[in-house]
Amino acid sequence: MTIRAVVWDVDDTLFDYTTADREGMRAHLVAEGLFAGHGNVEETLARWREITDRHWARFSAGEVSFEGQRRDRVRVFVGQELSDDEADAWFRRYVAHYEAAWSLFPDVLPTLEVLAASHRHAVLSNSSLTVQEHKLRTLGLLDRFEAVLCAAELGVSKPEAGAFLAACETLNLPPHEVAYVGDHPEIDGRGAAEAGLMSVWIDRGTSAARAAEEAVVHRISTLAELPALVRADTRFGAPSTFG
Repeated sequence: MTIRAVVWDVDDTLFDYTTADREGMRAHLVAEGLFAGHGNVEETLARWREITDRHWARFSAGEVSFEGQRRDRVRVFVGQELSDDEADAWFRRYVAHYEAAWSLFPDVLPTLEVLAASHRHAVLSNSSLTVQEHKLRTLGLLDRFEAVLCAAELGVSKPEAGAFLAACETLNLPPHEVAYVGDHPEIDGRGAAEAGLMSVWIDRGTSAARAAEEAVVHRISTLAELPALVRADTRFGAPSTFG
């Protein structure tokens, strides 16, 4: 079976989101003088991550807007009834520190270069188009993708099959000719597999959803392993790299 296109997740797949979020929030909290009221550094960062995950799940479920989940994260974290403008201003100050810490994983550019001539490329993210296009442009990647699709505009998010199928439809390719690469074994891995795409889980060590590992057809620990997967007949007879 020929794989003609690779659709990519962004955060913790191409972009080192975990490190940027951690270092950006650390710098922001120092600037805001908030560590004193939130325990030590590790506890504070863990609390921000837990609040982020909880409210992102609400956004993914359609319970709140993209902007609303941001504002709610800020209000819960600081423990104050902030107005929308106040919450937005707090988040903008955080974003300035966060963006200063942005970087790609070192295996990204070499892999994209290897696959540039042989495969088409697109992005499917559970974020918003404004956020991810800005990120990809800043990181020098935007022109490498012929399409960028995001949940906020699609109205459906991973792991729903509709999100993955929308990417295939945009590329005008059937799912079995498309590989999806993401860092989360459940949201990315299981979702892509159940939608009929080649499912490739890049295990960056950032996901806690290890219970879903068995659903992933292909597991890689570096993107350097990806070209061999998508250039081979991996559907029938070829061994999986998982395990």
